[in-house]
Amino acid sequence: MNIHEYQAKKILSQYGIQTPKGMIAYTPEEAKRVSSQVSRGPWMVKSQIQSGARNQGYFLEKRAGRKGGIRLAKTKKELMAEAAKMLGSTLVTVQTGPKGKLVSRVYVEDYNKVEKIFYTGMVIDRLKASITLLIAETKDEEIAGIAISHPEKILQVPLDLITGADSEQIAKVMNFLKFGEKSRKYMETFINGLHQAFVDYDATMIEVNPVGLMKNGQIVALDAKMSFDDNAMFRHKEIKILRDEYESEERELNAAKYGFQYSEFDGNIGCIVNGDGIALACMDLIQNHGAGTACFLNVKGGVDKDKIAAGIKIIMTNPRVEGILINILGGFLRCNLIADGIVSAASEVGLNVPLVVRFEGTNKDEAKEILAASKLPLIIADNMEESVALLLKAVEESE
Repeated sequence: MNIHEYQAKKILSQYGIQTPKGMIAYTPEEAKRVSSQVSRGPWMVKSQIQSGARNQGYFLEKRAGRKGGIRLAKTKKELMAEAAKMLGSTLVTVQTGPKGKLVSRVYVEDYNKVEKIFYTGMVIDRLKASITLLIAETKDEEIAGIAISHPEKILQVPLDLITGADSEQIAKVMNFLKFGEKSRKYMETFINGLHQAFVDYDATMIEVNPVGLMKNGQIVALDAKMSFDDNAMFRHKEIKILRDEYESEERELNAAKYGFQYSEFDGNIGCIVNGDGIALACMDLIQNHGAGTACFLNVKGGVDKDKIAAGIKIIMTNPRVEGILINILGGFLRCNLIADGIVSAASEVGLNVPLVVRFEGTNKDEAKEILAASKLPLIIADNMEESVALLLKAVEESE
């Protein structure tokens, strides 16, 4: 689950992280009104969509002008004009895809003059089994470009789950960024504040891009982005209510109604799995074969045939999907339930793309018998490697 910049900043400010004062606005008139409560100016007017690279984005509507989704306003007249251009317009970034996202609100924020900017990220490194801090200088290049072209320019610091960053790790970050000693206490507060927020809220990612270094040595979060583990939302009702359904795709919302996790990517293969580990393994195998994942649906135990059928229809109705891989390790979720769901979904929406199924575990033989009796044009595989190879071959032959 993702939230907006202004919501993320409110959370981070509770952990001693400095953020510019700002207020949300839904109309140009409201933007003007709240600006007086923010500062005397100038102000930053920031489109609130759940995407990075908003400043480098563009609007589909001509009336919005050629500037990106984050704009400087020196007067209240400029502020109202920029808010009017962006509100109700569609912002396209490298993360939204060509359809873009509709801007329904803007964040009016105090302009902060800084000496230097840098990128900070915090993610879960599953290979190291740790929360990892990412630091990079971003003066002339976006972080995405640095990650692709010069990954060695990104400092990676694995943090202790309980204690966060120690003094040696703080010094390592300071040396990497070439910051003076007067910034040390601010850097320690900033990094360990991010870490504590990450742990407390079961986050999967925090990005502050850019972070600003002020003349007095203070560290200020000029932007903020947070993502949370959907499986932990039962512990965080105060976060769950922040979900913006206008930001979610219809298929993602439908999946959530059944307790399923649904994610979309840029490839052409749809995956249905029952576990994060299986999902990642499938995506890696597909990539190793030179293809890409279009989406995956992660189903869980405690479901019935109708829920499974509904989940499968979500995948089947994704226009990007050219082939479907169903990879189920039966435990609490019995394989025969998945088989019944496949038959039910296919009878309702049809099966117009290649489908490969791999079952392992509880009632797998019964599941295979159900599929065989259905006479559906699908392929049953014995293992993961074979299932990916058979599906990609079938997709190629169907073109």
